Amino acid sequence: MKCSNGKKVTVIGTGNVGSTVAFILAMNGTCHDVVLRGRNVDTAKGKALDMSQAANAGRQHTIVRAANGPEDISGSDIVVITAGAPRTPGMSRDDLLLKNAEIVKMYSQEIKKYAPDSIIIVVANPLDVMTYVALKMSGFPRERVLGMAGILDSARMAHFVFEVLGYGAGQIRATVMGGHGDTMVPLTKFTTVAGVPIDDLLDPEDIGKIVAKTKNGGAEIVGHLKTGSAYYAPAKSTAVMVESILKDTKQIHSCAVYLEGEYGANNIVSGVPVMMGADGVERIITEMVLKPRQKEKFKASVADVQGMVDKLYELNFFEEEAK
Repeated sequence: MKCSNGKKVTVIGTGNVGSTVAFILAMNGTCHDVVLRGRNVDTAKGKALDMSQAANAGRQHTIVRAANGPEDISGSDIVVITAGAPRTPGMSRDDLLLKNAEIVKMYSQEIKKYAPDSIIIVVANPLDVMTYVALKMSGFPRERVLGMAGILDSARMAHFVFEVLGYGAGQIRATVMGGHGDTMVPLTKFTTVAGVPIDDLLDPEDIGKIVAKTKNGGAEIVGHLKTGSAYYAPAKSTAVMVESILKDTKQIHSCAVYLEGEYGANNIVSGVPVMMGADGVERIITEMVLKPRQKEKFKASVADVQGMVDKLYELNFFEEEAK
């Protein structure tokens, strides 16, 4: 697969998620340059060198470099923010709120200064709130600030459908809306196996278990790992978004975006289906007709995110909001 010549992606954060995102992009030849930006420059340099050598082993042209400072993100087409405190057993996404908000705020201001024409993809948790923070602190239009959540949650749901069915791997298309957390809204109505609705393949009890496991998908992995959280699936999901934008695929995926009336939500970030292309979010898909109960759950999910955003406003967090 040829790389997209001249394209540059910066990944902020050299932990498991950030490093894996950069590695996937390098091995797929998705872009010409990948820049790793992290607190420890030596760590970033070591990982960048290792990945560049791996790219050569894979006959790819991608060069991975370490940023010595914020100025090295200049010219980025996409900046991925993965930096943040990890989620540990017993810790909710809410516990990460203020700590990660400060981190995302700092990097969003860097992006505004050094990569003002880039598209931002946020991966840090709590995902929907951090996407809101990046939007407000960068001052970018909503089309250029996206949160990675729906692709990951949909992938988890697809996996759990496969676990129950025992067949259809690679042919399961799941859809999840709402916030990336306990209030997410898995949509069984729009989940299919080779085009067949799961309602025709599974009984309500099994479907209920799949929905519950999807909501608990991240926590289950945290429980097994003990000292960290998921990173392979989040990284791959992020890479899918990067590739959709750089290759202008116009593919539709669920992503966290700032809503202005869509699905009844205003001035808040939540996960909805969007069409992604070279300009970022090129269209929010509003044609999905939700059942009354699904509408209620989506409204509750939005309210949950709004509550966390309100907490940040109460703490005067947004005093330096970009103008």
